[in-house]
Formats: sequence, structure tokens, C-alpha cells
Amino acid sequence: MPEQARTAKTQARTVLAFDFGLKRIGVAVGEPELRTAHPLPAVSRFEEIQPLILEWQPASLVVGLPTSAQGLPHKMTKQAEDFARRLEKRFKLPVARVDERYTSVEAESRLRGVKRKAIDSVAAQLILEQYFDDAAQ
Repeated sequence: MPEQARTAKTQARTVLAFDFGLKRIGVAVGEPELRTAHPLPAVSRFEEIQPLILEWQPASLVVGLPTSAQGLPHKMTKQAEDFARRLEKRFKLPVARVDERYTSVEAESRLRGVKRKAIDSVAAQLILEQYFDDAAQ
């Protein structure tokens, strides 16, 4: 298969995931066929997402929805849902929502002593891995 066709085929299946926060938005990229995800640098403004969309050309997006330990929505749940709807409207891509309970705690345990900015994108990585795991079941 020519390199250009292989690249286009791979990019068509790429998924970007976001861990929405008020100060930073964690970002991760992954491939559903391999069920792998990798953190990217976090962004601090919605406008910084467009270059990521252009670079990675994802087929779909994933947003983590924060809930209480019991799975109930709270103030940040609504803000993350608003963010997901804004992504759908702006980029015309499907946006899946994933329960992100405990992803930040898990990210912090994986990254003890690392800068806070990295934690947001590792949380996005965990959200995307959860999305792939749920889709495989």
C-alpha cells in the first residue's frame, strides 16, 4: 500500500480524547484497532483544539464526564457536557462521553512528582483507554 494511502487510512481511525478542566484541557490521541492511547500536551483554551484536529484528523472525539463517586452528575458534569456539545458543533465530529470517575486520581498515582500539566493529559489517556475497553466488550 502506498505510504500516502496508509497514512490516510490510519488517520481516518484516530480518536482524540479530552479531560475537560477549567484551567487546562488534557488531550490524548489513540487508535481503536490497537486500543492504545498516548497523552499530548494539555491546552488551556478551546481555540487551541483546532490545530490538533487539523494535525491528527480524528474520526471521532471522546470527552470525559466527571461525576460523583456514586455516578451522579454535578456542576463540572454540566460544564464538560457543554464542552462536548461545543466540540460537536464546531468540528462536526461524533463526540462520545465516558465516565471519568477516578481518572485524575489514577493519573496522579502514575505520575507522582511530575508537573500538574502532565496529569491532565494522562487523565485524557485513561479516558480514551476506558473508551476503547468499553467498545471492545
